[in-house]
Amino acid sequence: MAQPVDVVRIAVYAGLLVLGAVVGVAGALVQAGWFPGGLLLALLGAAGTFFGGARATGTRAGAVAPAAGWVVVVLFLTATRPEGDFLFGAGLGSYVFLLGGMGVAVMCATLAQSPQPGGHSARLGK
Repeated sequence: MAQPVDVVRIAVYAGLLVLGAVVGVAGALVQAGWFPGGLLLALLGAAGTFFGGARATGTRAGAVAPAAGWVVVVLFLTATRPEGDFLFGAGLGSYVFLLGGMGVAVMCATLAQSPQPGGHSARLGK
């Protein structure tokens, strides 16, 4: 049988999605402003959001939700406007922010495994 929909869990994932989007906008503004410290701060903020979401929910989806918000916003901000305005310059820092943030998202989603319920200790013979 299918389990009922958990409204609280859906609200948490939606909140993580919005939080990821906010971190993406903030990182896009900070990463070029104080190079290289801003780049490091932006990537650490993204990593904290992704990994914190995974640890808070205990699932991989907790890391994927803020990562999805981050990716959508950052890719939206990379597009140029018809007027020629853009937020990201063509420099090494922008590429490190884009690719590094995506790499951090994959790492946090991969590492975010909750312990198995009822697991026994690794010591044998006890």
